[in-house]
Amino acid sequence: MKKFTPPENWQSHLLAQPPFAHLQAIFNLKAFDTWPSFEWLNQQTNQLNAQGKHIVFTENSKLEGETRYYEEIIAQTGQVPTRENNWHDFFGAMIWCLFPKTKSLLNRLHMEEIQLHGLKERSRKRNALTLFDECGLVLAVRETQWQDDLRAHLWHESFFERKAHWHKNVCPFVFGHANYEMLTNPFIGLTGKLLCVHVADSFYELPLVEQYTHLDERLVELITVHKVLDDNKQMSPIPLLGIPNWHYGVQDEAFYADESYFRPKRRKVSDSSKRTEKAL
Repeated sequence: MKKFTPPENWQSHLLAQPPFAHLQAIFNLKAFDTWPSFEWLNQQTNQLNAQGKHIVFTENSKLEGETRYYEEIIAQTGQVPTRENNWHDFFGAMIWCLFPKTKSLLNRLHMEEIQLHGLKERSRKRNALTLFDECGLVLAVRETQWQDDLRAHLWHESFFERKAHWHKNVCPFVFGHANYEMLTNPFIGLTGKLLCVHVADSFYELPLVEQYTHLDERLVELITVHKVLDDNKQMSPIPLLGIPNWHYGVQDEAFYADESYFRPKRRKVSDSSKRTEKAL
């Protein structure tokens, strides 16, 4: 797999690519010729964390003497440590703006797990929370068949044969800020962690900002009530460059036939044994 290296400087033209269409539509990032200021970032959200503290994106340089863990700082002060001129942390701030309730919930759940297990031992739940936070992709779908097919790695059927459905009634929303960072310099092998959210037909008629608000509320419900992030089992891999229009090259049948990227579903050993017994 190609080693990922982010662009060194702010390049607004990179954000004109299809995976960043939502950020462009909501934040008009193409208008910036350098990194957006912290003042601008903090104007984009008016969110409280689970402890009632206002979320404030704070330069790392102002927190140099801080000894608390990242999640502890957010929970106890509302400050989100943010590295200056850094793609990863910039996109992290964008996700806070788009999914404020879910991000606050994840922070609270991290703190609960830290209180139970300490900082050194990472529980299965904390691993799942972190994986979704970094690499999550939310797919708004009307039909459960999409979730089933993508879990089964039916890539050709889902991406190629039914490509006309994408961005209409099968809509991807990036949650993992590491996904956004790597999409600035995409490479074959780039994979996210999929969580499907079933929505009504009326969802697709909502303005984009209201779609995010709806998904934010649904994610909170799925995480708290349905426990979808208690472990990694509810998420499945999704090759991000397989999403129609998200690849910088040609997305033809030969592209989707590359099994080094679009990997077939790994069969269970018990299933293979049964087929062997039947053949004998």
